[in-house]
Amino acid sequence: MDETRESDEKASGDRGLARAAMLLSVFRTDDRQLSAAELSRRTGLPRSTTHRLAAELAALGFLERLPNNGYRLGMRLFELGHLALYERGLRDTAAPFLADLANATHETVHLAILDDLDVVYLDIIRPSGAPAMRSRPGGRLPATATAVGKAILAFSPSDVVERSIERGLTRFTVHSITDGDRLRTELDEVRRTGLAYDNQEQALGTVCCAAPIFGLANEVVGSVSVSGRAGLLRFDRVRMAVRSTAAGISRFQTPSKRFAARAGRVR
Repeated sequence: MDETRESDEKASGDRGLARAAMLLSVFRTDDRQLSAAELSRRTGLPRSTTHRLAAELAALGFLERLPNNGYRLGMRLFELGHLALYERGLRDTAAPFLADLANATHETVHLAILDDLDVVYLDIIRPSGAPAMRSRPGGRLPATATAVGKAILAFSPSDVVERSIERGLTRFTVHSITDGDRLRTELDEVRRTGLAYDNQEQALGTVCCAAPIFGLANEVVGSVSVSGRAGLLRFDRVRMAVRSTAAGISRFQTPSKRFAARAGRVR
């Protein structure tokens, strides 16, 4: 009887945890706040369940309830996110290198890692007057459509590349790579040169040059890039700086085993 009750309680707890995670996951990049009704619609949960979960998450600081009874993501998530980055160490180690690269180029600088098949931006230095881009700190984009993503994919296990192709190559612009063979050919070139490029593939009017960052066991753990306006940013003037920055971060950063395993290993 006790074992049955314990099993039922565990199942109930697992469902509650899954529902809470679902509720937090439905927030999108452009969502400033969501009503309980919209949370219910996106999750498919009953309104009563949504109200209860949202109230519990707000009490814990994972959501914040607004005066109009809407909800937005809470500061506790922000704190945990920064703690996760701190534990990995890559962002802190890379910070002075990124600052030097930004000062040298006067262009937008990105630091990114691979999370499943997407890149997640750990840090961005964007000067005033920089062109609009899809990237934002903590945001994610398909790795195949970005220079930082291709820099990592080129040195990741082949199954990661194949899964990215099987998922479908997102067409953001007319310049986006949507053919698997073309992507494989470009990644071969990245492996040969150590540099990856985005030629207006994720946003018209912007281009990017990126280089991979490696860990102690020579595993790829992230990438760094410089982005700017098409026609103004000269790859021949920034590629050595990008490559040197990535090499400098690679020498000094000491990723944890967890981070290395998540980021992937050199082929």
